[in-house]
Amino acid sequence: MSAMLRTVNRVLLALAGLVLLVIGGSVLAIGLGASPPSWWLHDGRHDVLLSAAERTRWRDEGWFWPVVIAALAVLVLLALWWLSAQLRRRRLAEVLVETGDGEGALVRGRAMEDVLAGEAEALDGVERAHTALTGRRGTPKARVDLVLAPDATPSEALRRFSSEVLAPARDSAGLASLPATVRLRGVKHRAERVS
Repeated sequence: MSAMLRTVNRVLLALAGLVLLVIGGSVLAIGLGASPPSWWLHDGRHDVLLSAAERTRWRDEGWFWPVVIAALAVLVLLALWWLSAQLRRRRLAEVLVETGDGEGALVRGRAMEDVLAGEAEALDGVERAHTALTGRRGTPKARVDLVLAPDATPSEALRRFSSEVLAPARDSAGLASLPATVRLRGVKHRAERVS
């Protein structure tokens, strides 16, 4: 997701920069006295961006305002999506593990996530697990998605995950705490017939 977001950011910035450069440069050139090409929006130095006739041309058409409102709504939704993607917490690249010598060691965040997911999937009743570490490298936080088997008890799966996976991971990394947000979901399966 972050690679796609970086690509979207770069494309949007490049397009915005190109549009601003072309429009701003052309307005500056025409304002300084350069003659515009025949197809350009402005005829000369004293021309306005939109004339009164151009501004009021479509107002009386029945389709104009719904199209304007729909276009603005789409732009607002895209802007909100982009903003929420910017504010979403990124994954932790590395975790600082206490080694006892005062310096510590760095462990890749992805490696710790894989270990947590593997240990969680080894528990009875857990079909699949997905983990993501966020926060700071000295105080990580875990986001965990557990997909439970049809016969699993959610409270038991959560208790075992906390005591058999999360606590040993916290202790082995020498962390004071490893808070986790765990989301439990049931695996999709067909309903069984009862006769």
